[in-house]
Parts: sequence; structure tokens; C-alpha cells
Amino acid sequence: MDRLWTPWRLAYVTEAGTPTPDCIFCDALARGEAEPLIVHRGRAAFVILNKFPYNNGHLMVVPRRHVGWFADLSADELREFSELAQRAEVALMGAYHPQGFNFGVNLGKAAGAGVLDHLHLHVVPRWSGDTNFMSVVGETRVLPEELPQTAARLRAAFNALSRPE
Repeated sequence: MDRLWTPWRLAYVTEAGTPTPDCIFCDALARGEAEPLIVHRGRAAFVILNKFPYNNGHLMVVPRRHVGWFADLSADELREFSELAQRAEVALMGAYHPQGFNFGVNLGKAAGAGVLDHLHLHVVPRWSGDTNFMSVVGETRVLPEELPQTAARLRAAFNALSRPE
């Protein structure tokens, strides 16, 4: 039998099934500058790396306010949420040159939401062939870049987009 050692996933495996009373997004935002996964902060929304990504660069756009549904967003929140989704696409395109994207929202448990009551949009860069034999046969994702490197790369990309022209 072949083994693929992934010691960095131990925290995820041991935390699985452990109830988390707080919201992961609200907690990340409350940590302020100490939160290493947030790559961009806006007035009404922010962009954070997925801690357990499908691909390198897997981002989530999240409203700052703890709301679970699109219908709960104010017009200003919805506008910035959408603008940050667009910026995420542009930043990822500049940083990683993907050949496509998956944008996804799961609202409610029946739809597969992992975080039930805090709306978030997944932005996943895709490349032809990124689902290879490891994912299909081995049920294992191979990610060639660690999260701190991804965060640094995407912070720089978002900062470049934020500069006035």
C-alpha cells in the first residue's frame, strides 16, 4: 500500500466532529491582522482563503455581518460582496493564470452548506487536468503551494488592484 503523508491535516482530522460554537468567519474577522488567511478586507465584506482548499488559491468572499442568506444583505453589502467576487477573479487570474473558475454558494444544510448561517461564496481557480488520478482514484488532493505562500501571493494581487490608477 502506498502512503501519502500529510501531517498538516492532523488538526483538521482531530477537529472533525467537534462542535464549534462560534462562527469561523466571525472568529477570523475578530482576530484582525493576526488572522493569516484573510487576504483582503473591505468595508462590508472580506476575502479569506479556504483552510482546506480544493485547489491553490481557493478563496471565499464573506460579508462582515453575520447573515445566512442573500436576501438578508443590504444593497451596499450585496454590491461590495459582488465587487469582491469580481476582484477575486481578477486577482486569481493575475496570480495563478487559471483556465477557468468555479463560483459556488450553498445556502442551508439541504444544499450542503458547511457553515450554515454565514453566507460565503467559494471562488475556486481551475486548470485543465487539475482533477487527476490522485483525486479520482486516491481520493487525495495534491496542492503544490502551502497556505502562507498563497496568502502572501494573493494579498499582493489584491493590493495591486486596490491602488488608484
